[in-house]
Amino acid sequence: MPKMKTKRGAAKRFRVRAGGTIKRSQAFKRHILTKKTTKNKRHLRATVTVDASDVRSVKAMMPYA
Repeated sequence: MPKMKTKRGAAKRFRVRAGGTIKRSQAFKRHILTKKTTKNKRHLRATVTVDASDVRSVKAMMPYA
């Protein structure tokens, strides 16, 4: 049986923590930053946990994570 392949785009976007939760970085921090407040941009810097409804599909994209 051949090895299952990891979706490389998913591997670059998500990391699995030691407890099994998946972390991701926030969107909306790439461009058009002048109209966003400093507070908003500061909060977008942090990483967040992937929502429970999306965990199954993310794990399917990364079979060995």
